[in-house]
Amino acid sequence: MNYLSVENIAKSYGERILFESISFGINQGQKIGFVAKNGSGKTSLLNIISGIDLPDKGSINSRKNLKISFLPQQPVLNKNATIEETILASDNPILKIISNYEHALQNPEDPEALQKAFEAVEAHNAWDFETLYKQILFKLKLTNLHQKVETLSGGQKKRLALANALLAKPDLLILDEPTNHLDLEMIEWLEDFFAKENITLFMVTHDRYFLERVCNEIIELDEGILYSYKGNYSYFLEKRQARIENFEAETAKAKQLFKKELEWMRRQPKARTTKSKSRIHDFKDIKHRAQQHRNDHQVQLELNMERLGSKIVELHNVSKSYQNKTLFKNIDYNFKKGERVGIIGQNGTGKSTFLNILTGNLVPDTGKVVIGDTVKFGYYTQSGITIKQGQKVIEVIREYGDYIPLKKGRQISAQQLLERFLFDRKKQYDFVEKLSGGELKRLYLCTVLIKNPNFLILDEPTNDLDIVTLNVLENFLLDFPGCLIVVSHDRYFMDKIVDHLFVFENESIRDFPGNYSDYRNFETTKKNEKQNSGSPSKPKKEWKTNKTSKLSYNQQKEYKRLESEISKLEKQKEQLEKEFTTHNWNTEEITIQSEKLQELITALEEKTERWFELSMLLEA
Repeated sequence: MNYLSVENIAKSYGERILFESISFGINQGQKIGFVAKNGSGKTSLLNIISGIDLPDKGSINSRKNLKISFLPQQPVLNKNATIEETILASDNPILKIISNYEHALQNPEDPEALQKAFEAVEAHNAWDFETLYKQILFKLKLTNLHQKVETLSGGQKKRLALANALLAKPDLLILDEPTNHLDLEMIEWLEDFFAKENITLFMVTHDRYFLERVCNEIIELDEGILYSYKGNYSYFLEKRQARIENFEAETAKAKQLFKKELEWMRRQPKARTTKSKSRIHDFKDIKHRAQQHRNDHQVQLELNMERLGSKIVELHNVSKSYQNKTLFKNIDYNFKKGERVGIIGQNGTGKSTFLNILTGNLVPDTGKVVIGDTVKFGYYTQSGITIKQGQKVIEVIREYGDYIPLKKGRQISAQQLLERFLFDRKKQYDFVEKLSGGELKRLYLCTVLIKNPNFLILDEPTNDLDIVTLNVLENFLLDFPGCLIVVSHDRYFMDKIVDHLFVFENESIRDFPGNYSDYRNFETTKKNEKQNSGSPSKPKKEWKTNKTSKLSYNQQKEYKRLESEISKLEKQKEQLEKEFTTHNWNTEEITIQSEKLQELITALEEKTERWFELSMLLEA
């Protein structure tokens, strides 16, 4: 069944043409990945399909009453609403039924309202959807439903918008970089979710493993022409390469024929027979084919970096805590020449803090960091480049000089440098504020690299970069002779670039010898061995899954009550932990409050364990 048809649409901004005469269709059950270079109009196309924007030409025709959800890169949310209010603002009627039931549970003095709400849940079979609702929020770490949107970080807002889009249960889900601001665990969960759910997708993402495991079709916009590949990312790469090789072979043949026909044309034949007139007409087509070329530039930058000495960076007994939360402690490590380290760990485990300590931007609580005399850091942060009003692209680079020194006494101009980073001469004189998100990231990366660092730190460098640029960056980094640290949720990028991992977990940093796929395979094997072993050491309680998947009425009430109690305990625990840092208690009072904190933690663990037990019954 055809959901939506895009027919001969075009979009431009002033003299800049993004695309023209684009046509394709989206059918039920398709999971389509859209691939194009930065600045080609990917986000503009998504805005047009979702109805936010209009094309300059052409039309979008959709099935009657088609329900579309769109996740933009920068979601617009009501800052005064809570997480729960934002989700319940969806037009999914099941959410309203669940909300009414939850409110009825909180008012047990009105048994008639509770019974009515319970019957509505039963009538609409909302139990399964409620489980999905809780699972999505839990996996996306949006557990405090009463938190205001205005207090959320940028990443939390993106995850809330994603949850909203998923829970709307649309016919067609349109996603713009859905894996940005998700940690690795969330991305893998989302992959599994899309694999299981019968949902139609159209998305832009730079995450190549995500494309590989989720999509069953890739649409590519290349040099203004649309190509469709009926398969996943691996199939796309294979067929795209074959297409490019065929293009180059045909162009080479056309050049040979053009040379031959050009000689014939120069002889200026006098006899204008029908045959010769036809040959003259064909000459124009041959000339056009012979002069075609692909705009596939490569970043080739042999930096004249200073050689690293015997002492690079040494960490001695380094520890760091925030508000009674220990991020890591007693870390000792000596970096060696040519190390390529990937950093992984859940949000809030101290990855960015570690990098700031490493570069001297933050002082550790204990220990010290010794940096070698020859070390020159290049630090690419998530904050990106600061845009100055009215500044042009070329002017950003010229702040670092008109010429950049290379090896063997050579140098290149600022203009040549930008060309190697895929900015043509026309683009160099564009205002910086006109650049797309990916182009800004590429420009920022250029400003970091031209400082000739020999110790390069990249904190989420792949966000907003297109796949073509990612391949270019990977090739550059593979040849980078200095030390390299990468923080990234792009598993494909990590697998290709790093040799070992720093895993942030449980107030420590574990050094794992291998890339991300090696680490996941190791963890999966370890988990399976633990489950299959006859070890007597088991959890405190066995989660029972041999009961009916529907909870009894009393269990449902308990399940809802536990959620409310857990939320209250978490707030009490958070408040007490904050008081430890703000109150000037004596020793006796500290002891009393510590015991109180331990009681809260114990109660929280017991109630959370029971909540999980009931959750398992729901999912059985």
